[in-house]
Amino acid sequence: MASTHWHRLGWALGGVVILVACTRDPNVLKHRYIENGDRYFAQEKYREAAIEYQNAIRLDSKYEEAHYALAQCDLKLGIWAGAYQELTRATEERPDDAKAQLALGNLLLASREFKHAQDIAQLVLQKDPKNVDARVLLANAYAGLNNVEGSLEEMQGAIQLAPDRAGSYLNMAMLELNAKQAPQAEENFKKAVEADPKSVTAVLALGNFYRQQHRFPEAEQQFQKAISIEPKNPAPRGALAMLYLAEQDKSKAEATLADAKKAAPQDPKAYRLLGDFYFGIGELDKAATEYASIVHDHPDDHPARMNYIQLLIVTNHADDAAKLNDAVLKDNPKDLQALIFRGEILEREAKFADAVTALQSALKTEPDNPTAHYFLGVAFNGTGDVDRAEAEWHEAARLRPSMIEPERALANTALRKNDLNLLSASAEALLKSEPGSPEGYIFRAVAEMAQKNEAGAEADLQQAIKVAPQNPSAYTRMGELRLSQKKYPEAEKFFEQALDRAPEAAAAMRGLVAAAFDEKQPAKAIARLRAQIAKAPQNSDFQLLLGQALEQTKDLAGAEAAFEKAIELNKNGAEAYLLLATAQAQSGSLDKAIATLQRVIQQVPRDPRAYVELGTTQEAQGNWQAAQQSYQKALQAQPNYGPASNDLAYLMLEHNLNVDQALTLALTARRLMPTLPNSADTLGWAYYKKGTYQLALPLLEDAAKALPEDAAVHYHLGMAYDKTGDARRAKSEFEIALKADPNASRNDDIRQLLAELNVR
Repeated sequence: MASTHWHRLGWALGGVVILVACTRDPNVLKHRYIENGDRYFAQEKYREAAIEYQNAIRLDSKYEEAHYALAQCDLKLGIWAGAYQELTRATEERPDDAKAQLALGNLLLASREFKHAQDIAQLVLQKDPKNVDARVLLANAYAGLNNVEGSLEEMQGAIQLAPDRAGSYLNMAMLELNAKQAPQAEENFKKAVEADPKSVTAVLALGNFYRQQHRFPEAEQQFQKAISIEPKNPAPRGALAMLYLAEQDKSKAEATLADAKKAAPQDPKAYRLLGDFYFGIGELDKAATEYASIVHDHPDDHPARMNYIQLLIVTNHADDAAKLNDAVLKDNPKDLQALIFRGEILEREAKFADAVTALQSALKTEPDNPTAHYFLGVAFNGTGDVDRAEAEWHEAARLRPSMIEPERALANTALRKNDLNLLSASAEALLKSEPGSPEGYIFRAVAEMAQKNEAGAEADLQQAIKVAPQNPSAYTRMGELRLSQKKYPEAEKFFEQALDRAPEAAAAMRGLVAAAFDEKQPAKAIARLRAQIAKAPQNSDFQLLLGQALEQTKDLAGAEAAFEKAIELNKNGAEAYLLLATAQAQSGSLDKAIATLQRVIQQVPRDPRAYVELGTTQEAQGNWQAAQQSYQKALQAQPNYGPASNDLAYLMLEHNLNVDQALTLALTARRLMPTLPNSADTLGWAYYKKGTYQLALPLLEDAAKALPEDAAVHYHLGMAYDKTGDARRAKSEFEIALKADPNASRNDDIRQLLAELNVR
């Protein structure tokens, strides 16, 4: 009996050994990972599926099927760079896999890489001339390359190869629409419906065509037909609601979407429609209320919960958003969207350093997520680290070229830096992504204005007004163009048009103030500002403008009061603190100015402007050692901040510190601010201190020409002329310096130099 027992036990153990060996077999495991991934993919759990496919790739880096499957997950998640990488690997491992090649081609098509997509389509067709999908890809690539004839010809070939495919007729119809052949497009939309009368996609496409042609009754007929084909499908009712909205019948649109929710109460795509509708038309409070109901009724709907959090963020309910978001992170600390939301919430609370930490954590979860890179750029910008902000926005734009937020941020950065190359590039990228949006035209117009191309700027601004007649920005920029041409009545007209469309448009108000000051009418500017403040009393930017206007009229007390009001309205804005400190310093209240600057430094510790202003104020107090430390802190916050390099270099030269280091700083400042006369003066003075007078002269001459009333600049130039043996010019510059600032501490030295020149 004992031997039988052990024999059976040995058999059982043998079975265990065999089972363990199978589960450790890489080939068995990788197929199991693929099966698990496919199951998650079918459940629309794309992140979980991606993990399984990645596990398969770790076992076999050349596993083409896994690379292809992972690419499909990335496409669903919008990770375009990852999808491109995986499809590229898949096609490298198996070049003859037409499915992977065509998926890569269609991804390139979506990225507007039309020539590359064309090459892939032609490669597949060389091996399989009857591949319908390859002909469709080639037709679409030709369309992108503006080869209309070739596009239509290839699409016709695809239809001939498979005349029963409704999708081919739809594709042909879209190509014909792009070629402005509406009658032919209509025929092919109808053929798609004839080929598959039960295809909701085809019926909806025909209905959408009628809607675009403003043939609303026919469009409604098709949408109702689609509803009858699939009563529980939310897409037809969604299309019908958009039709009612186009007819300006909002109540019918709402009722239709409510019907969609009733028809399929458990379908997320159906019950989310009404909330998405409110979001789309800008009724954010209604959208938030609808999503609150959805989250209550469907507590397991994670995407709905995340949509609700987003709505709470954009409706400025940051505390409520944070509570819900923290609950998500408690359940899943690595939830990418929740980590991004945490960063966004912290940004809205002006906790930019904390936002940086949260968003960097998100990027550890998914390094190629463009949204996380974009918001990380916003966070860095909030800390004052402009260089890292710009780098993050460039990365976001690289990862998702169709994402307009990074390009918009880069364009605004270019405006602040006066970087015309970056501005032009961002404008072109915006026009490529959204040709129907005014932003690209406006940014390009600004670059053209800076390059004195007034005709080009005007044409772009007119186009911006045409595509978005209610957008105030184009009117504002047109006003600025007229202002530069000194056509004041026209400029004011455009600025007023902008304010009519957006009463809180600070840029338009700034233009009106500038026009009035140009016309020597400061009282008019201040009166107009006060009138607009009465219409928009919570606008902190208007208080900033009022303070600046009062400052120019020497009403420093009024200016300080306006800046204090701006801070009260927007406690997170550094600009108001900086302007208040400047006004306090001008009125002689240096201690108050320093206290104000220390407040803003505490609030935004990486904003170099505050340190530079603090250094300037400390120099005015005679405390140059403290000023030196402030300038150094500005450079620690932002190493490539030109004003800090310039002011630190000048201070070091004035106090006979390390001349070589000062020269390096002055060279940096000149590189960063090549058109600023102060940087020319500082670099010229550094060359003078080094004894290279011939290098100093042209820089100091340029500075003196640009700053005719700056006593220090003329003194520096006089010293350089003296060292180069030009006594006549040296004497002239010294006399200008004495006249420009009769009370300067250097004047006794200048008089001694003049006496010596007279003796010579």
